[in-house]
Amino acid sequence: MSFDHRNPQPQAPDTRARSTRNRAIAIGLSAAVVAGLVAFGSFLLLENSAADEKSDNASAAQDGKHPDGHGGSHGDAKGGAIEGLKSWDATKLGRRHVAGTVDYPMKPPVGGDHNASWMNCDGDVYERALPDVNAVHSLEHGAVWVTYSGTAADSDVTALADRVKKTPFTLMSPYAGQEGAIVLSAWGKQVAVDSAEDPRVDQFLAEYVQGAQTPEPGAPCTGGLATVPR
Repeated sequence: MSFDHRNPQPQAPDTRARSTRNRAIAIGLSAAVVAGLVAFGSFLLLENSAADEKSDNASAAQDGKHPDGHGGSHGDAKGGAIEGLKSWDATKLGRRHVAGTVDYPMKPPVGGDHNASWMNCDGDVYERALPDVNAVHSLEHGAVWVTYSGTAADSDVTALADRVKKTPFTLMSPYAGQEGAIVLSAWGKQVAVDSAEDPRVDQFLAEYVQGAQTPEPGAPCTGGLATVPR
């Protein structure tokens, strides 16, 4: 019997090739599923992180902050209100350099036209009264000016001097005629206290040393006047 080469017999399917192909498909699908799960997990993590940050920012914004930023009280580092804080509209405080004295409407002054030279305010403690026009220039640079009257206790003056010496962008001096034994002033902001132990001292320093009220952020507190002009 002869074999007709024109009609070859059917071959059995290659089961090994099919098995290999199926396995490759299964591995590919598994990898795609794993990648999808990883991407979804990362998305959820980022969403939760963003939500937490937004919540924290919203909470901080509500802690003792006045809506327009010029209210009668501001928050300390923890958001509490500073009782008795006085505020002035910073846009109405002059900033020109002038010669001679300036008649400021508040004592100590919290801003306004001033001398071209500032008092050094890198934790500087002065034993004599400062010219208003030079101290105001320090406030413009973001300093807090601590002043005390003759009614302040010696222990309070010593404690405040120690604190000022350790705090950049602060200065301290006696001031006759001010209301209150101790007054802390920044540009457009002021509070009076009776004791160095009053928590408002720390509140005020935390809020206004180079705070948002500073007209000239980044300006130095050194390179000015190191001694009181005569």
